[in-house]
Amino acid sequence: MSQTPPRVRFRVFLLTACFALTGSVASLTVSAGSLIGYAIAENKALATLPLFLSLLGTMSAGIPASLLMRRVGRRNGFLVGTGIGTIGAFSGAYAILIGSFPLFCVSTYMIGLLIGFNHLYRFTVVEIAGPEFKAKAISLVMAGGIVGGLIGPTLAMQGKDWVANAPFAGGYLAVTGLFAVVAGILAFLDLPRPTTEEQHGVRRPLAELIVQPNLVLAVVSAALGYAVMALVMTATPLAMTHREYLFSDTKLVIQWHIVGMFLPSFVTGSLIQRFGATRMMMMGVTLNLICIALNLHGETWWHFWAALILLGTGWNFMFISGTTLLTETYRPAEKALIQGINDFLVFGTAASASLLAGVLLNNVGWRGINWSALPILAIVVVTLLWYRLRQRSATPEALAPAAGSGD
Repeated sequence: MSQTPPRVRFRVFLLTACFALTGSVASLTVSAGSLIGYAIAENKALATLPLFLSLLGTMSAGIPASLLMRRVGRRNGFLVGTGIGTIGAFSGAYAILIGSFPLFCVSTYMIGLLIGFNHLYRFTVVEIAGPEFKAKAISLVMAGGIVGGLIGPTLAMQGKDWVANAPFAGGYLAVTGLFAVVAGILAFLDLPRPTTEEQHGVRRPLAELIVQPNLVLAVVSAALGYAVMALVMTATPLAMTHREYLFSDTKLVIQWHIVGMFLPSFVTGSLIQRFGATRMMMMGVTLNLICIALNLHGETWWHFWAALILLGTGWNFMFISGTTLLTETYRPAEKALIQGINDFLVFGTAASASLLAGVLLNNVGWRGINWSALPILAIVVVTLLWYRLRQRSATPEALAPAAGSGD
């Protein structure tokens, strides 16, 4: 393998920094969003609605953000997303101050739009890194989530009382300063511009694109892996609060969960190159199953802590493996559409699971939520088995595009 030029590594580092700083608002919302919702919503069953709307915003941004970047370029697209997120953070702080649940929901939706733009950094590094470095480059950008995962809950904790009579508003005000840093980096960062082939090249019919086995597996792994994580993760702060854990205890569990989501990224790319994407997806499913077993076994702080770390790591393996496999399914002219559709489906599924978490927690409890994750994981296993059978029965010519999956 040829050595990656230092300039490429530096640009990947800057994109990682942008992803990390922007992502801090996501971990802030995960830590405090349902608690804020529970405090200011009249109907407590809607406490997780802000988290659902955040994911809905992420889903909604998928296709428009990708198509916008095909037209105006990656840098300008990311600047647009950062502007939307800044407005969302300011309005979120104000909503908490005046106790307006509807406005807080609007603000989390706008923050979700920003996160939809933010997730496109993982595809941007592929354009910079080239085919040999792409799996590691995706992993390195996702590793930036560790920083964002630590900043967000810390701002939630430290900024909880910065604004009188408005718990957690200070955290949302603080992230606007981080967004200003991101905008400064983007203003001077040289990112690839859309090529003529990307804008005007030949595209295959959508019906032909969406039946590719690689594409089906990539979307199923990323979407359902995210759904299981959203289901369990969204319910965890409320489940711990109902068991009279302090917010500091919950914050620590969420922080370690986010570390579990992103710390493995330093090695996930290498593991995918060595063992293949499908084997890493199966490893992710296995870690999720262990997480569920721990949650069903007990409700001590250590159970929550260990289970959420495993949940995050399982998501990491399934999500990055799915992303890597997805990059093998499109031509340059199809890139924006396929990336947009993928993120629409991935975050739409996650949003549905997030909303379902509040309903299930009220109706079937914490144990019921964990049992309900099992059928979702079963679908991933069935899809993996179907994919492997398709590979074994395919001709050598048909297998060629899937070589990167490692099986």
